[in-house]
Amino acid sequence: MKRFLISLLFFILLIMVWAGCTGELAFLGLSDSLWSPFVLPSPSVVAQYLWDNIVNGKIPLSMLITLRRLLIGYAIGLILGVPLGMLSARFRCVSDTLGVLALGLQALPSVCWVPLACIWFGQTEAALLFVVIMGTLWSVLLSTQNGMRSVPPIYARAARTMGSGPLHTLVFVTLPASAPFVVSGMKQGWAFAWRSLMAAEIYVSVVSGFGIGQYLHYGRELQRMYQVIGIMFIIILVGLLADKILFSPAEAWLHRRWGTDKE
Repeated sequence: MKRFLISLLFFILLIMVWAGCTGELAFLGLSDSLWSPFVLPSPSVVAQYLWDNIVNGKIPLSMLITLRRLLIGYAIGLILGVPLGMLSARFRCVSDTLGVLALGLQALPSVCWVPLACIWFGQTEAALLFVVIMGTLWSVLLSTQNGMRSVPPIYARAARTMGSGPLHTLVFVTLPASAPFVVSGMKQGWAFAWRSLMAAEIYVSVVSGFGIGQYLHYGRELQRMYQVIGIMFIIILVGLLADKILFSPAEAWLHRRWGTDKE
């Protein structure tokens, strides 16, 4: 509770500073705005925009469209990345080829995939999914590879002593032991996928549905800073909820399960 109150007071202070810079704290003698409302809208204007568009269903609908794209692309990235990471950890030739390629492509900003996706797939859902998959795949592959290499070799030797074959040891011993690190990689892959999708939706306009990133782009085009800031809050909130609700509890449980927690 104490940690929650500290965090709450911190964010309340940030909002008050924001309101003071936009002239909304007249009762404190801060009635002058440091910036034009066109450049920095006030918290009340942003909140009103969010409320209106949540009530009329525009933001919830765009969120459903964006999350559907995100989940599909992220799932494909996991399905491809985890097995490839296992192979890269098990075979040196795969590590020296695919592992090096993954290391280089992970450093490539996700927005760099957008021009290729537009040329190869056009303004379609496939272009968006391709960018998300590329943002997820290499991070998950490298995390799985590094996680499996961090497992003490004695685990595999003990399993082989008890009659476990190479494939059985890989799937039922090494992979579960590396699960905390794999989940950490999945969390990182989710973050990369989320960023990739936002970049893709800004540049790829598809008629099948407007996502959150496209509303961000239109806010910039129409010079509606309250829309830009409001959508940024939505993007941040989704990222925080995904981490706090899904990945952090699973990661903490696995670290406790395998005795690798720091507490």
